Amino acid sequence: MGKTKVIVGLGSCGLAAGAGKVYDAIKQIKEEKGLDFELKKTSCIGMCFREPLVEVVDGKGSYIYGEIDVAKAAEILEKHIQGADPIKDYVVQTELFDTKDKNFFEGQVKIALRNCGYIDPESIEEYEAREGYDALKRIAAEKIQSVDIIQNVLDSGIRGRGGGGFPTGLKWRFAYNNKADVKYIICNADEGDPGAFMDRSVLEGDPHSVLEGMTIGAYAIQACEGWIYCRAEYPLAIKRLNIAIDQARAKGYLGKNILGIEGFDFDIHIKEGAGAFVCGEETALMASIEGERGMPRKRPPFPAESGLWKRPTNINNVETFANIPWIINHGAPEYAKYGTAKSKGTKVFALTGKINNGGLVEVPMGITIKDVIFKLGGGIINDKKFKAVQLGGPSGGCIPDYLSDTVVDYDSVNATGAIMGSGGMVVMDETTCMVDMARFFLDFTKKESCGKCTFCRIGTQRMLEILERITKGEGKATDIDTLIELSNQIKDSSLCGLGQTAPNPVLTTIKYFRDEYEAHIRDKKCPAKSCKPLLTYEIITDKCTGCLLCKKVCAVNAISGERKMPHLIDQSLCTKCGSCYTKCKFAAISLT
Repeated sequence: MGKTKVIVGLGSCGLAAGAGKVYDAIKQIKEEKGLDFELKKTSCIGMCFREPLVEVVDGKGSYIYGEIDVAKAAEILEKHIQGADPIKDYVVQTELFDTKDKNFFEGQVKIALRNCGYIDPESIEEYEAREGYDALKRIAAEKIQSVDIIQNVLDSGIRGRGGGGFPTGLKWRFAYNNKADVKYIICNADEGDPGAFMDRSVLEGDPHSVLEGMTIGAYAIQACEGWIYCRAEYPLAIKRLNIAIDQARAKGYLGKNILGIEGFDFDIHIKEGAGAFVCGEETALMASIEGERGMPRKRPPFPAESGLWKRPTNINNVETFANIPWIINHGAPEYAKYGTAKSKGTKVFALTGKINNGGLVEVPMGITIKDVIFKLGGGIINDKKFKAVQLGGPSGGCIPDYLSDTVVDYDSVNATGAIMGSGGMVVMDETTCMVDMARFFLDFTKKESCGKCTFCRIGTQRMLEILERITKGEGKATDIDTLIELSNQIKDSSLCGLGQTAPNPVLTTIKYFRDEYEAHIRDKKCPAKSCKPLLTYEIITDKCTGCLLCKKVCAVNAISGERKMPHLIDQSLCTKCGSCYTKCKFAAISLT
């Protein structure tokens, strides 16, 4: 039996919740009391809704403790480490007994996230202990040819885990077939939707898997240099990437004649981006690496023919590269056994919004959206009614509740009008206004437009103006048709994926929630009671006790009335802040 381990999750999510203080407290108590256990660091475990997380691994098994502060950490050390008595009330996951969050891990299949939460991301030895660099070593030892690696990736069925879902092996073959002397390979770690949380978590928690995947890809297409394009707003990811790159160079996994493969010279550099959403588009990304403004370029030529510095270039995202070593180690058939006919393997999702269990999950393709939300995600906060899910990030689409049996694969999701994207899944409940949701996402894409295309630059602005008018109760009967017309023009006329997909939130909300648009325009009402300009607060005289509480919290003195007498709201003064509605203890204020 090995020494007991205490592992603290120190990803960005954990650090933001106070995990750094918990780690320091555990370290101090360990030293002061001379406790005999191994204190270790890891990154995001996935259960972001229970951060900070502390895992204890003893002779009986593993116990993950959730929502741990300094006081609870001290109690765990006293009772579990010293007294061998786990504190069941704090445990959120273990195989030894049932916990309230057990469903979060049931149904997950971790391939891209196989090491996240299990290893110290700053230790190459811990990565190596879990099959790390075994795939690269096998390629060197068995002298596997580029064409065979590419065929293996093709047979696995993996498609790019970014926005387009293009077959990865086919992309690699295009680059390989271009017999240029200099080729490049790029990891796109700059996708700016909620799925970027996934990219960041992998880079923070398992950077070597991305480096190994890129190196295998470089060998397959015969590239000599690689770049990881990562936004500067991810300092922890960049720090750990730099550590991993230095470690890989020191051990011969990067550099000249890698692992004794004569002529295989490959190194990786980091390019810190400024956080522009458009640089998630591959040609804009390459322009940024070259020192130019991040703006998309016309295709063809495609990157496999003329990419970075007009050399053949292959670009995949973080999740795609993280899968590659596993596929080489375990074989294409093992990977392909997960998923559907045209969408193989697993997919990582960043669950957020009105959901109980927000965090990072990896599920096999073919699972239904409903199962992701209600089994792994634990359902909707406060048991409210599930209304829709935004899939694919700001440029994705909204899928309504009655289509929640849609399976997670590229074709099924695309058929709804949404896109898979890089894995953002924003859950909405009955209090979400779909018109305002469309406005929110369009405001983002409008601001992130590089301005190169007239339809994207101006069209998104005109659409945003219409949506803002509608949410203020100033909509016109022709607005819906105008939004549809503008959407189609922007999709057809924009140069890159940002413009081509920017109208998706609008088109899908009109398709599935047209009645909400009509209510805003025709009735000047928001069915979700979310758009403040369309709300009316009124006091129900039969329920009002005259307690004066609502009158006291009204900042503009819009409420009048004497003690123990029904009050009245002056609609001409009411700013619709909602303070009275929130503070009333007798449900005496109606909201319509």
